Formats: sequence, C-alpha cells, structure tokens
Amino acid sequence: MDPAIALLRDLVAIDSINPGLVPGARGEAEIARRIAAEMVAIGMDVETTDVAPGRPNVVGVLRGRAPGPALMWCGHTDTVGVSGMTRPFEPEMRDGRLYGRGAEDMKGGVAAMIAAARTIAASGLDRGSLIVAAVADEEHASLGADVLVSKWRADAAVVTEPTSLDIAIAHKGFQWVTMETRGRAAHGSRPLEGRDAILRMGRVLARLEALDRRLQHGPAHPLLGTASLHASRIEGGQELSSYPQRAWLQYERRTLPGEPSHAAVTEARAILDELRLEDPEFEADVEGMLSRDAYALDGAHPIVGLLEESAVSAGCAPRRVGMTFWTDAAILGAAGIPSVLFGPGGAGLHSTEEYVVMDDVTRCRDALVGLARLFAARM
Repeated sequence: MDPAIALLRDLVAIDSINPGLVPGARGEAEIARRIAAEMVAIGMDVETTDVAPGRPNVVGVLRGRAPGPALMWCGHTDTVGVSGMTRPFEPEMRDGRLYGRGAEDMKGGVAAMIAAARTIAASGLDRGSLIVAAVADEEHASLGADVLVSKWRADAAVVTEPTSLDIAIAHKGFQWVTMETRGRAAHGSRPLEGRDAILRMGRVLARLEALDRRLQHGPAHPLLGTASLHASRIEGGQELSSYPQRAWLQYERRTLPGEPSHAAVTEARAILDELRLEDPEFEADVEGMLSRDAYALDGAHPIVGLLEESAVSAGCAPRRVGMTFWTDAAILGAAGIPSVLFGPGGAGLHSTEEYVVMDDVTRCRDALVGLARLFAARM
C-alpha cells in the first residue's frame, strides 16, 4: 500500500471530533500524537503546542542545506460530528475511494502533506525550510491557526483543504449573529396584556429574507459569486397557553473579500431600527458572535504559478478557482503569509458518507514535493 494511503487510513481511524461542535468529544490529542510520531520518524524537528487543554497543534520543520525561503503546508486535524454514520472511524477502501469521517475534510490533505515531507526529507532540501503544520479547531473557531501564526512565519503557504486538485486563490468569509426579540408574557386568552415575541421575530425574518434576496442579486465576485445569509437556529416561548416573552434567532452571513467584519451586525441594526420606527413597542437586540473574513490572493503571486507548474508535472490539470467555504488560509493571509488552497477531491463534506479519492491524495503529495523543490530553487 502507498505510504500516503496507509497514513491516511491511520488518521481516519482516529476519532478527532471537535469538542467545540460536539460537547464532550475527544478532540485532537490522539491524532496529534500519531502525526508527531510520523514527523519524528521522518526526521523533522517537531513542536507540539496546546491551543486549548488537550488540543494540540503539531508543527514539523525540515531545514535546508543553505539559508533560503520558508514554505508552509497547513491542514487541520479536527472533524465535525458523526451523527447518522454507522462506522465513521473504520476506513473502507473501494472503487478508488477511502471512506470515513474526515477522509476528505481534511485528513486526505494532511496525509498528502506529511507524505510529501517524507519524500523531501529522504533527498534533503537544498535551501530554505519546509514547515508542516497540523492545527486544531478549524471546524469551530480556528484556535489552532491563530496560535500557529503567532509563533511561525513563512514566505508562502499551501492549505491542503479539498479542492479536487484545483488551486483556490479565494474563499468566502462568514459572520454569525444572534438576535433576541422581547414581548410580554401573559395568559393566552388576554391579548391586550400580552406581546408576542415570536411574531415580532417573524418581522425580523421577513426583513432578513428580503436582505438575502438583495445580496444574491448584488455584486458578484468572479470566483466566489454573491454574498448570502440564512437563518440557522430559532427558539422561543414558554408554553402553548402563554404569550411568548422572548424569542432567539441565530443566523449566518456569508461574506466576500473586502466586506467589513461588522457587515452583518450593521445590517441587523438597520433592520431593527426600521422596525422600531414602525412600532414603538418593538423591542429587540442584536449581537455579533464570531466573524471570519473572506480571503483572496492576487493570482500573480509566485506561489500560484509555481504550484500550477508542479501540479501539472504531477499529472494534475489545475484550474484557478474560489471556494465557498471558509478556511484557515484567511488567518495565514491576514498574518502576512500568502496562501493558496490545494488538496485532494472527494465528496460528502460534513455528510453521513464521506470519501476522498485515493489517487488524488498521491497526486497531491507529488505536486507538493515538486512545489517544495521549485520554491527552494526560485524564490
């Protein structure tokens, strides 16, 4: 079996569900130990750092024979939950695919970058350094990437998220918002005494739906399309026979490069201001929860052309694309590390049947090996 696929099987067999998403989940400690052991066996200098209790980043470094540029490969080790899956941690290979939770998102990319480091270590690096970072918590709050960029720098990076071996130079951002509408509790038979917080939230939802239509008919990014929003969670009320005193809504706004990090909250406050003008008794509050900016890299940056060259040499036919999902590349980019996305393809992100294409994993590895050599020679 190809060593990259063997490593991938080991990684998929490890439960690394993010406890920020599933309370009580095991987190990244076990998979970090497996990755650290692999890096040590390769001959890398390895550093393990907890970004939260029991949730480590693992960073391995190969140093060249002479000073030169630093190239980083980065991937996350956490996964989403496994509700509805029957054997999420029993990797199964069939029809050229490897199935299991995290196979595509993104243990395939992590296996490819570590296997590429093994190949580079065997022949040595002429100049510069290679930094391979396996980070925690990307699926929730990206604590791992935040800690990574506080300690490490590189001249460019590849985040090995699943791109089907295309080169992504942009991706969307997101902003999470919570709203509360307030009413007045009263017996359900006494409408003059009660105020219905849920019906008031209905007014908010109607305005948000109209805003989403405007966003989706608004300016489009050439690689990413338009901004959008959707309602994610809603609850409210006490019991059937009472006017609801409170209602809560949480929603997500997907953003484009250049949009401010407070765009969603600003829009929400404008909606609430309009509703208060229409009804002086309307009471509501809004609060931003978590915001991560969209990301875009100038396609003229050398890392893009070098990766295209190495990918073609590895048998790929990469296109320049944008991704709708958010990634840690935005954190690396904001820290001054120009980053692209390049990783194996598959299907079933966050679904009950997830797989990665095994040939893509090995082609990704080969493209990364070629990139490291080109980067050391030309940068």
